[in-house]
Amino acid sequence: MPPADVTSLLHLNTGDSNDTDMIAIGLQEVNSMINKRLKDALFTDQWSELFMEVLSPFNFVLVSTVRMQGVILMVFAKYFHLPCLQDIQTDCTRTGLGGYWGNKGGVSVRLSIFGNMICFLNCHLPAHMEKAEQRKEDFTTILHLQQFEGPVASGILDHDVVFWFGDLNFRIESLDIRFVKYAIDNNILHQLWEKDQLNIAKSTWPILKGFQEGPLNFPPTFKFDVGTNLYDSSAKKRKPAWTDRILWKIKGSGVSTHPGRSTSGVSAVTQLCYCSHMEYTISDHKPVVSVFAVQFASRADVHLVELQVADEWTKPEQAVARYKISSGYHRSSWDWIALYRVGFRHYKDYVAYIWAKQEDTESNIYQLLFPEESLPKGKGDYILGYYSNSYSCLVGVTEPFQISLPTVEQVSSPTDSSSPTSDEEDNSTMVLLGPKSRSPSPGKMKRHRSRSPSLAKFQGLILRSPSRDQGASRSPSPQSRRGSSILKSEIPSIQFPKESPRQRSKSREPPPLQQQHSTEGPRLPGAWRFDENPLARADPRNLGLLPAVRLETIDQVIGSRRESSDQGLPPRRMSPTSPTAALATLFSTSPKEGLSPDHHSREVGH
Repeated sequence: MPPADVTSLLHLNTGDSNDTDMIAIGLQEVNSMINKRLKDALFTDQWSELFMEVLSPFNFVLVSTVRMQGVILMVFAKYFHLPCLQDIQTDCTRTGLGGYWGNKGGVSVRLSIFGNMICFLNCHLPAHMEKAEQRKEDFTTILHLQQFEGPVASGILDHDVVFWFGDLNFRIESLDIRFVKYAIDNNILHQLWEKDQLNIAKSTWPILKGFQEGPLNFPPTFKFDVGTNLYDSSAKKRKPAWTDRILWKIKGSGVSTHPGRSTSGVSAVTQLCYCSHMEYTISDHKPVVSVFAVQFASRADVHLVELQVADEWTKPEQAVARYKISSGYHRSSWDWIALYRVGFRHYKDYVAYIWAKQEDTESNIYQLLFPEESLPKGKGDYILGYYSNSYSCLVGVTEPFQISLPTVEQVSSPTDSSSPTSDEEDNSTMVLLGPKSRSPSPGKMKRHRSRSPSLAKFQGLILRSPSRDQGASRSPSPQSRRGSSILKSEIPSIQFPKESPRQRSKSREPPPLQQQHSTEGPRLPGAWRFDENPLARADPRNLGLLPAVRLETIDQVIGSRRESSDQGLPPRRMSPTSPTAALATLFSTSPKEGLSPDHHSREVGH
C-alpha cells in the first residue's frame, strides 16, 4: 500500500520541483491479487491517485501510464510542456512462467520530447543469486519484443535516450554476508562494487554495452525487515544487494544506429543525483531516485496549435477561445478544446469542452465561444488546451487566466434540490477509470500492446471494451450543461437545434442531450440520454431532444416510464443515481449512444 507522504521521495521539499520538467515513476510488486485487480480495473489504483494528487499542485500532469499486473510506469510533465510531447506509445512484455504471467517482465512509455525520441523502461527481472543468466535472457526478450509504430525509433534501443530502471534483482557474488554487512556498516561500499552482478554484466554482456550508471554511494536497498531499517533477520537471511537500479543509454553508444538516423538528438545526459530513501519502510526494498539533466542537440518546440484567450472572463460573452492551426497539422473531426482548472491532473480532467471547428479558412484562424451553461461559476484560475485525436494528446495550451462569473442561486425543487452548484468540485479519490484509460478519446483509440514470448496463440483471448469499435458519436460533454427538471403533469417541449458539424458528417446522428453530473452518485457515460425521438425518425427536419429528468428512486423511474407510455412519449432511461442504472452501464455489451470524448473511461466520482 502507498505511504501517506511521498514528498521527500519526489524531491518536492528541496526546491528541485521548480527545475524538474518531467518525472517518471516505476513501481514493482504492487498488490495484484484478484480482488485488488478487479477494484483497480474499475477505479484508479491508489498509487496513481496518490502521485497525481501530490504532483498536480506543482503543475505536473500525467502524460501516460501503463500497468502489467504489479508493474506500473507513470510519466508526468509540466503542463506547459505538453504541446511538445508527441508520439506517445506504451508497450509491455510478460516474462514470468515462460511468458504466460506478468509478475515479471517490462513496461515502457516512449515519446517525442521537443522532437527527440525518449524511452522509459521499467523492469522486474527474476530473483535469486543463481538467476543472473535468466535475467540476461529476459532483458534480451523485452528489448526484442517491444516494438513501436512509426518509422522512427521502432525498437527500444533506437531511441535517442533510454532510461532503464526497476527491480533488476542483480546480487553481490562471492562475498560472505558477514563481510557485506561489515562493508556497509563501515561505509566501504566500493569493495562490494566489483562483485555486483550488474557491474560485471555491463562489461561482459553485449546487450548491456553502452548502458551507464552512476556510483552506488548508498547502501544496498534489499532486503530489509518491513517497517524497519534492519537487513533481513528471518531464517533465510538474504544477503544485502543493490537490486533496485537506474541506468541510461544514449543512442549510438555501443550499438549501430537505426537505418535513416545517423546522429543522435541528445548531446549529453548528466546525472545530478543518485540516492536511496531509507525513511520509507513499507517494503523490504528501499526506493531509489535519480535526477538527470538532458541536453538536446536540437529543439523543435513549435506548437501545432496556438491558443489565445483573454486575461479574464467576467461575462459569458468573453468565454472565447481563439486558435491558429499550423500548416503541417492535420485536423480531425474529433478534436476538441477543453477548459481546465490550474492544477489539473491529466488531460481528461476538464471542466468543460467544445468541439473544434472544421470549416476551412484562408488564415487557419478560428474562434469558438463556450456555452454559458458550461462555464464554472465563481472565481478561479483556468487553462485552455487543444486535444488532438490524431496525436492522442494536447497539442496546444494557454497561459493561466482567471474566470470571475457571478454565482447564480439555484432554486431548489423536489427533483433537483440535492444537485450541487457547478462550482463544486468532486474531491473523490475513487473514480471509474481503468488503468489503461488515460489515452483513448473519441473516434480512433490507441491502447498499449502486450507482447510475451509464448502468447502468440492466445491473442484471441484479449478482452476489449464493448464500446471500443462501435464508432463513438460526437456528443456534448457530460459536464457541459445543467439538465432541466419537469413535473409529472408537464409534457416536455421539443427543441429544434441548428445543424451541428457532426450532423453534417456521414453518420448524421443528432447530438444527445448535455447534462451536468451530480456528485451524489456515479457519473456514468451515456446514461443521461433519452431514446431517439420518433419525430426525428419520421422526418429528419423534426429533430428534437427531450429535457432530462433526474429520477431519485426506482419507483419514480417506473412511474415516470408508465406515465410516458400513457402520454405516447418515448420511455426515459434510468438516472445515473440509480444503482441498477450504474450496473447496466458498467457491464452492458450493447452499443452506447451519446458518447462523450472519453466515453468509456471518464472519471466517475463516488
